[in-house]
Amino acid sequence: MFWGCAKLCASPLLLCTLPIGKIYPSPWKKVVFGIWTEVKLTEPIIDNGRKSMSILTKSIVAFAGVGVVFATSQAVAAEVKGHAKVGYDTGGDTLVTVVFNNGDRENIKANQGFFFGGGVSIVTQDKAIETEISLTYKVDDITASNGDVTWSRWPLDALVFYRWDKVRVGGGLTDHFSPKLSGGGVVSGLNVSFKTSVGEILQADWRITEKMNLGARYTILDYELKNTNTKIKSNGLGIVFSGSF
Repeated sequence: MFWGCAKLCASPLLLCTLPIGKIYPSPWKKVVFGIWTEVKLTEPIIDNGRKSMSILTKSIVAFAGVGVVFATSQAVAAEVKGHAKVGYDTGGDTLVTVVFNNGDRENIKANQGFFFGGGVSIVTQDKAIETEISLTYKVDDITASNGDVTWSRWPLDALVFYRWDKVRVGGGLTDHFSPKLSGGGVVSGLNVSFKTSVGEILQADWRITEKMNLGARYTILDYELKNTNTKIKSNGLGIVFSGSF
Protein backbone atom coordinates (compact mmCIF):
# COMPACT_ATOMS: atom_id res chain seq x y z
CA MET A 1 0.00 0.00 0.00
CA PHE A 2 1.21 3.51 -0.83
CA TRP A 3 1.22 5.86 2.18
CA GLY A 4 1.85 9.61 2.18
CA CYS A 5 2.05 12.31 4.79
CA ALA A 6 2.56 15.93 5.76
CA LYS A 7 2.58 17.28 9.32
CA LEU A 8 2.69 20.83 10.63
CA CYS A 9 4.82 21.63 13.69
CA ALA A 10 3.53 23.70 16.57
CA SER A 11 5.86 26.51 15.44
CA PRO A 12 4.44 28.46 12.45
CA LEU A 13 7.95 28.68 11.01
CA LEU A 14 8.43 24.95 10.61
CA LEU A 15 6.83 22.38 8.39
CA CYS A 16 7.62 18.76 9.15
CA THR A 17 7.47 15.70 6.95
CA LEU A 18 6.79 12.33 8.51
CA PRO A 19 5.96 8.83 7.26
CA ILE A 20 2.69 8.07 9.00
CA GLY A 21 0.45 5.17 9.82
CA LYS A 22 -1.76 6.82 12.42
CA ILE A 23 -2.98 10.26 13.48
CA TYR A 24 -1.05 12.13 16.16
CA PRO A 25 -2.74 14.85 18.23
CA SER A 26 -1.49 18.44 18.09
CA PRO A 27 1.25 19.42 18.71
CA TRP A 28 2.77 16.66 16.60
CA LYS A 29 6.13 16.12 18.25
CA LYS A 30 6.28 12.36 18.36
CA VAL A 31 8.99 10.71 16.29
CA VAL A 32 7.60 7.85 14.21
CA PHE A 33 9.89 5.11 12.96
CA GLY A 34 12.81 7.18 14.28
CA ILE A 35 12.50 9.69 11.40
CA TRP A 36 11.97 13.41 11.96
CA THR A 37 12.58 15.99 9.28
CA GLU A 38 12.09 19.71 9.72
CA VAL A 39 11.99 22.15 6.83
CA LYS A 40 12.24 25.83 7.66
CA LEU A 41 9.51 27.67 5.75
CA THR A 42 11.14 31.07 5.78
CA GLU A 43 12.84 33.55 8.06
CA PRO A 44 10.46 36.11 9.59
CA ILE A 45 10.55 39.53 7.99
CA ILE A 46 9.84 42.36 10.43
CA ASP A 47 9.33 45.82 8.97
CA ASN A 48 8.24 47.63 12.18
CA GLY A 49 4.87 48.31 10.66
CA ARG A 50 6.25 50.18 7.68
CA LYS A 51 4.88 49.19 4.29
CA SER A 52 6.06 50.62 1.01
CA MET A 53 5.43 49.97 -2.65
CA SER A 54 8.31 48.96 -4.91
CA ILE A 55 9.08 50.92 -8.04
CA LEU A 56 7.83 47.96 -10.07
CA THR A 57 4.56 47.85 -8.14
CA LYS A 58 4.05 51.60 -8.57
CA SER A 59 4.74 51.30 -12.30
CA ILE A 60 2.32 48.42 -12.75
CA VAL A 61 -0.36 50.20 -10.69
CA ALA A 62 0.05 53.30 -12.83
CA PHE A 63 0.04 51.25 -16.04
CA ALA A 64 -3.07 49.31 -15.05
CA GLY A 65 -4.79 52.43 -13.75
CA VAL A 66 -4.25 54.38 -16.96
CA GLY A 67 -5.46 51.43 -19.00
CA VAL A 68 -8.59 50.92 -16.92
CA VAL A 69 -9.43 54.63 -16.96
CA PHE A 70 -8.87 54.80 -20.70
CA ALA A 71 -10.94 51.69 -21.33
CA THR A 72 -13.72 53.00 -19.10
CA SER A 73 -13.75 56.34 -20.90
CA GLN A 74 -14.17 54.43 -24.15
CA ALA A 75 -16.85 52.14 -22.70
CA VAL A 76 -19.65 53.44 -24.90
CA ALA A 77 -17.76 52.53 -28.06
CA ALA A 78 -15.71 49.68 -26.55
CA GLU A 79 -16.43 46.01 -27.04
CA VAL A 80 -17.27 44.20 -23.79
CA LYS A 81 -17.18 40.40 -23.81
CA GLY A 82 -17.06 37.44 -21.49
CA HIS A 83 -13.59 36.12 -20.79
CA ALA A 84 -12.25 32.72 -19.68
CA LYS A 85 -8.75 31.45 -18.96
CA VAL A 86 -6.91 28.36 -17.81
CA GLY A 87 -3.25 27.71 -17.07
CA TYR A 88 -0.52 26.43 -14.79
CA ASP A 89 2.02 28.30 -12.65
CA THR A 90 5.33 27.13 -11.22
CA GLY A 91 7.96 28.34 -8.76
CA GLY A 92 8.05 30.01 -5.37
CA ASP A 93 9.25 28.84 -1.96
CA THR A 94 8.46 25.30 -0.83
CA LEU A 95 5.37 25.25 1.39
CA VAL A 96 5.25 21.57 2.28
CA THR A 97 7.09 18.34 1.51
CA VAL A 98 5.28 15.01 1.44
CA VAL A 99 7.26 11.83 2.10
CA PHE A 100 5.97 8.44 0.97
CA ASN A 101 7.00 5.23 2.73
CA ASN A 102 9.10 4.12 -0.25
CA GLY A 103 11.26 7.22 0.20
CA ASP A 104 9.77 9.29 -2.63
CA ARG A 105 9.16 12.98 -1.96
CA GLU A 106 6.84 15.55 -3.49
CA ASN A 107 6.77 19.30 -2.85
CA ILE A 108 4.12 21.98 -3.16
CA LYS A 109 5.58 25.40 -3.94
CA ALA A 110 3.91 28.74 -3.23
CA ASN A 111 3.26 29.79 -6.85
CA GLN A 112 2.55 26.29 -8.07
CA GLY A 113 -0.91 25.28 -9.25
CA PHE A 114 -3.51 24.82 -11.94
CA PHE A 115 -5.92 27.74 -12.35
CA PHE A 116 -9.18 28.34 -14.22
CA GLY A 117 -11.87 30.99 -14.19
CA GLY A 118 -13.30 33.95 -16.06
CA GLY A 119 -14.56 37.50 -16.06
CA VAL A 120 -14.88 40.32 -18.57
CA SER A 121 -12.73 41.62 -21.43
CA ILE A 122 -12.97 45.24 -22.60
CA VAL A 123 -11.40 46.16 -25.97
CA THR A 124 -11.21 49.78 -27.04
CA GLN A 125 -12.76 50.87 -30.31
CA ASP A 126 -9.41 51.06 -32.08
CA LYS A 127 -8.56 47.51 -30.85
CA ALA A 128 -5.25 48.76 -29.40
CA ILE A 129 -5.91 48.23 -25.69
CA GLU A 130 -7.59 45.34 -23.91
CA THR A 131 -8.49 45.25 -20.22
CA GLU A 132 -9.22 41.92 -18.52
CA ILE A 133 -10.77 41.49 -15.09
CA SER A 134 -11.09 37.88 -13.96
CA LEU A 135 -11.58 35.70 -10.89
CA THR A 136 -9.93 32.27 -10.93
CA TYR A 137 -9.52 29.30 -8.62
CA LYS A 138 -5.91 28.17 -8.24
CA VAL A 139 -5.04 24.83 -6.67
CA ASP A 140 -2.33 22.21 -6.30
CA ASP A 141 -2.44 19.01 -4.30
CA ILE A 142 -0.65 15.78 -3.40
CA THR A 143 -2.81 12.69 -2.89
CA ALA A 144 -2.08 9.28 -1.36
CA SER A 145 -4.34 6.37 -0.46
CA ASN A 146 -4.79 7.54 3.13
CA GLY A 147 -4.65 11.31 2.87
CA ASP A 148 -4.02 14.44 0.82
CA VAL A 149 -2.57 17.94 1.06
CA THR A 150 -4.17 20.85 -0.84
CA TRP A 151 -2.90 24.39 -1.49
CA SER A 152 -5.72 26.66 -2.73
CA ARG A 153 -6.47 30.37 -3.30
CA TRP A 154 -8.79 32.67 -5.30
CA PRO A 155 -6.84 35.19 -7.46
CA LEU A 156 -8.61 38.30 -8.75
CA ASP A 157 -6.64 39.71 -11.70
CA ALA A 158 -6.90 43.16 -13.30
CA LEU A 159 -4.67 43.23 -16.39
CA VAL A 160 -4.17 45.71 -19.23
CA PHE A 161 -2.67 44.72 -22.60
CA TYR A 162 -1.37 46.65 -25.58
CA ARG A 163 -2.28 44.72 -28.71
CA TRP A 164 -0.67 44.22 -32.11
CA ASP A 165 -1.70 41.91 -34.94
CA LYS A 166 -0.16 38.74 -33.51
CA VAL A 167 1.05 39.73 -30.04
CA ARG A 168 -0.22 41.46 -26.92
CA VAL A 169 1.91 42.53 -23.94
CA GLY A 170 0.81 43.84 -20.58
CA GLY A 171 0.41 43.36 -16.88
CA GLY A 172 -1.40 44.48 -13.79
CA LEU A 173 -2.38 43.50 -10.28
CA THR A 174 -3.43 40.20 -8.76
CA ASP A 175 -5.20 39.93 -5.40
CA HIS A 176 -5.20 36.45 -3.83
CA PHE A 177 -8.11 35.75 -1.50
CA SER A 178 -8.34 32.91 1.05
CA PRO A 179 -4.89 31.30 0.56
CA LYS A 180 -5.01 28.05 2.51
CA LEU A 181 -2.88 24.94 3.01
CA SER A 182 -5.03 22.06 4.26
CA GLY A 183 -4.93 18.32 4.73
CA GLY A 184 -7.41 15.48 4.47
CA GLY A 185 -7.59 11.92 5.69
CA VAL A 186 -4.83 11.12 8.17
CA VAL A 187 -3.52 14.69 7.87
CA SER A 188 -6.87 16.42 8.38
CA GLY A 189 -5.28 18.40 11.22
CA LEU A 190 -3.16 20.37 8.73
CA ASN A 191 -4.81 23.77 8.40
CA VAL A 192 -2.71 26.88 7.67
CA SER A 193 -4.31 30.14 6.56
CA PHE A 194 -2.58 33.12 4.95
CA LYS A 195 -3.53 36.76 4.63
CA THR A 196 -5.03 38.15 1.43
CA SER A 197 -2.02 39.02 -0.72
CA VAL A 198 -1.57 41.58 -3.51
CA GLY A 199 1.05 41.12 -6.21
CA GLU A 200 1.83 41.84 -9.84
CA ILE A 201 1.61 39.90 -13.10
CA LEU A 202 3.62 40.53 -16.27
CA GLN A 203 2.28 38.71 -19.33
CA ALA A 204 3.02 38.30 -23.05
CA ASP A 205 0.65 36.43 -25.39
CA TRP A 206 0.56 35.12 -28.91
CA ARG A 207 -2.78 36.11 -30.41
CA ILE A 208 -3.85 32.86 -32.07
CA THR A 209 -7.05 34.46 -33.33
CA GLU A 210 -8.97 37.62 -32.53
CA LYS A 211 -10.58 35.80 -29.59
CA MET A 212 -7.91 33.30 -28.42
CA ASN A 213 -4.50 33.86 -26.80
CA LEU A 214 -1.67 31.63 -25.62
CA GLY A 215 1.14 33.07 -23.56
CA ALA A 216 3.54 33.16 -20.64
CA ARG A 217 3.31 35.16 -17.45
CA TYR A 218 5.47 35.99 -14.45
CA THR A 219 3.88 36.45 -11.02
CA ILE A 220 5.49 38.57 -8.29
CA LEU A 221 3.82 38.04 -4.92
CA ASP A 222 4.50 37.29 -1.24
CA TYR A 223 2.16 35.33 1.00
CA GLU A 224 2.08 36.16 4.70
CA LEU A 225 0.93 33.87 7.49
CA LYS A 226 -1.95 35.22 9.55
CA ASN A 227 -0.94 36.82 12.87
CA THR A 228 2.76 36.78 11.95
CA ASN A 229 5.30 38.67 9.87
CA THR A 230 6.44 35.47 8.18
CA LYS A 231 6.48 35.87 4.40
CA ILE A 232 6.73 33.24 1.69
CA LYS A 233 7.84 34.24 -1.79
CA SER A 234 5.55 33.17 -4.61
CA ASN A 235 7.41 34.45 -7.64
CA GLY A 236 7.36 32.23 -10.71
CA LEU A 237 6.57 31.55 -14.34
CA GLY A 238 3.38 30.17 -15.79
CA ILE A 239 1.53 29.45 -19.01
CA VAL A 240 -1.99 30.66 -19.74
CA PHE A 241 -4.60 30.07 -22.44
CA SER A 242 -7.42 32.59 -22.64
CA GLY A 243 -10.35 33.45 -24.84
CA SER A 244 -13.29 35.84 -25.13
CA PHE A 245 -16.84 35.05 -26.13
